[in-house]
Amino acid sequence: MGTAAKTLGPALRLAWLVLPARLVEPVVEAKRHLDLQSETIGQLALAELIGDHGYDRQVRTVRRRYRQRRDLLLNRLGDRSAVAGVAAGLHATVHLRPGGPTEGAVLAAAAARGLAVGGLAMHRHQPESGPPGLVVGYARPPAHAYPAAVDLLAGVLRDLDA
Repeated sequence: MGTAAKTLGPALRLAWLVLPARLVEPVVEAKRHLDLQSETIGQLALAELIGDHGYDRQVRTVRRRYRQRRDLLLNRLGDRSAVAGVAAGLHATVHLRPGGPTEGAVLAAAAARGLAVGGLAMHRHQPESGPPGLVVGYARPPAHAYPAAVDLLAGVLRDLDA
């Protein structure tokens, strides 16, 4: 399974499945009952991008961009938290330092400064079952705004640690 949403844009609504031959017809039949049709122009454009390797170039470009943003997050947060997870994707998990500010306090302070970050608790079946932390997305902010947003988050953590 794959999607072009993260590399080309979510509005394209393009995704694909590579299936064993025995599943192709049942999946096609199920899809017939789920929607009227898939849009054609986007599919043809994606096929062209794949065929001339433009899609590969785009994937390399966005991977590099997102890695740079993750690295900036790591560098600017310093030792106030630990960034976890692999150096891929569109967000990072930021574990808050034991004995430091609570997840709720950080979320409230971040929101007061206009930052949209999520808490880890909302992603758990039992919200209080794990360490406090944040989910920081780094794909959406425009390039010119991202460094300032990371600095603002670092400031929130610094201020609450004081």
